[in-house]
Amino acid sequence: MSSQFVRIASFNVENLTDAPNGETPLAARLDILRPQLERLSADIVCLQEVDASKRGNKGPRELSALRELLSGTSYQDYHPACTVSEKTGKPRDKHNLVILSRWPILRNAQYAHKFVPPPTYRRAADDQSDEMPIPVEWDRPILHAEIALPDGEPLHVVNMHLKAPLAAYLPGQKLGRFAWKTVSGWAEGYFLASVKRSGQALEARILIDRLFDTNPTAMIAVAGDFNAEERETPLRIVMGDQEDTRNGRLASRSLGLLEHTLPENRRFTVIHRGRHHMLDHMMVSRQLLARYRSIEVHNEALGDELVAYTLIEAAPDSYHAPIVAEFA
Repeated sequence: MSSQFVRIASFNVENLTDAPNGETPLAARLDILRPQLERLSADIVCLQEVDASKRGNKGPRELSALRELLSGTSYQDYHPACTVSEKTGKPRDKHNLVILSRWPILRNAQYAHKFVPPPTYRRAADDQSDEMPIPVEWDRPILHAEIALPDGEPLHVVNMHLKAPLAAYLPGQKLGRFAWKTVSGWAEGYFLASVKRSGQALEARILIDRLFDTNPTAMIAVAGDFNAEERETPLRIVMGDQEDTRNGRLASRSLGLLEHTLPENRRFTVIHRGRHHMLDHMMVSRQLLARYRSIEVHNEALGDELVAYTLIEAAPDSYHAPIVAEFA
């Protein structure tokens, strides 16, 4: 890759694991995922849904499936940062975030309720309104890394995976893994999921403003699986458009959504029930937008996730398309 350009990518690899109880053997997944990663030819990669496994009954969890995926590729010696369990300081069993960088990572941190305390909520479904309020906590943290670019400038990369638009669990309201007892029970769970998703987005927005407080011309790239499309609440919160704040003095703190430069028929990273959705995004600060050159969405071989779930046994694919943007 030419040293004149920096390529930043994001890819939800969907439950990457080498656990023996995984739905698909890791070897089968590597044959599909490795070529996708190599095609990105990226200097910095944001990954979502990287699982961690234990070796035997004891010992800390490790990102062994990721290590196997990167082995023999151009990424195997990249500098890593990942989210960890607050209790153990090691990767969690499910859905870790990872940032891989060609260049040194100066510092990294994760954020979950550092800036936004858990909202409290009193349940409404099934006459539970007299119970004590419960905290509504995010399912996953945000991962932030500051990377030293070759020209000496720092680049802030924020990797995100927001709560899926599936109803959050409510005690006593479910019949099974997906089925609910009542419509109102499902609706309340769906409402709580939206609170979690928007809360994660708010925490990211506060982090971004803190970075701008330190350096008004900071170069910031925010990428990941937002589980939301452009005009939905989470993206509006993170982007901070001046049309929403109604204050032109804040325009320098808004983020540019890079997919705007793609033809509309290419703007999708997920297919669900035949419908095309752009759920994975990359947005950047104005300073970095000045260096922006192009974006690609590698969705040519993307399958319908609902069809795969019902018809394909041990599907090795990720049903999210990777995205990659290039900057001068």
